Amino acid sequence: MKILCIGEALIDMICTNKGMTLAEGSDFLKKTGGAPTNVAAAIAALGGEVELAAKVGKDPFGKQLIQTMESFGVGTHAMLEDPHHFTTFAFVSLMHDGERDFVFNRGADGQLSIDDVDAINLNNVGIIHFGSATGFLPGPLQAAYLHLLQKALHHKIYISFDPNYRHLLFPNNTDSFVSQSWHFLRNCNFFKVSDEEAMLLTNTSTLEAATAFLLKETSGVFAITLGKDGTLLGLNGKQYIIESIPVKPVDTTGAGDAFVGAVLYQLSHLNGTTIQQLSLDEWNKIILNANKAGARTCEYMGAMEAFKYLNNQIFQ
Repeated sequence: MKILCIGEALIDMICTNKGMTLAEGSDFLKKTGGAPTNVAAAIAALGGEVELAAKVGKDPFGKQLIQTMESFGVGTHAMLEDPHHFTTFAFVSLMHDGERDFVFNRGADGQLSIDDVDAINLNNVGIIHFGSATGFLPGPLQAAYLHLLQKALHHKIYISFDPNYRHLLFPNNTDSFVSQSWHFLRNCNFFKVSDEEAMLLTNTSTLEAATAFLLKETSGVFAITLGKDGTLLGLNGKQYIIESIPVKPVDTTGAGDAFVGAVLYQLSHLNGTTIQQLSLDEWNKIILNANKAGARTCEYMGAMEAFKYLNNQIFQ
């Protein structure tokens, strides 16, 4: 079963001068990124069939993103080069107090349009994953997201969603992010959120209250990732905790994306069993394996570097 991921592909510029602002820093590490881009790479690394729908600039950085995806085996027919917009950049520096100095230079990723989406052949697509809050920023991608969601519903394609909330993208407009997220939460078959996102989206202050709210207001299967404490699975009105595996973390970047990629990879290899008919034991195995993928990703520096060591043998 083929998986389609939609969202941004961008370049992360990470300041390596610890504690310095972006204005003060002089040394930067260039990394390919974007949550749906990471998910697609993780799926391909595990051996899944996946394509990424995204728009990049017709520049060296856009070419780097396409080449990186191709090196993992991700289909890039829907990765389009825009000659009128530069590739999107995210500049970030970590301060000593834990805060981030962040500048988001949005370019081509926001230009993926309804026409671009309509050009994608969905005949062999069994799962569509919507990832990253950049899809909720104003622009063509926002409309393309909603359009593709409606197409997925019309064609009865399995829908996966990860909101990927970033406060720095919605500093004064969190309500817009929450309301747009709920349109997807109510229509998707599977979604993944962090514990912080769960409380934000439900306007609650505890994990218990957030879980109860999601169980009542959504019909899809959901996973709330809890870091080293594992994952809370919401299924058929009940909640379950699936433990993770102990690791010595080096970098947690991409762990959530590896988790989602591992879930979707397994769902795409069900050997005739329909996803809606999966039992608790089967979902428990899927989440346990996804926890392993997320944990293993933390053992390496950088998401794409970690995915080079990701394969389905970790599930054994």
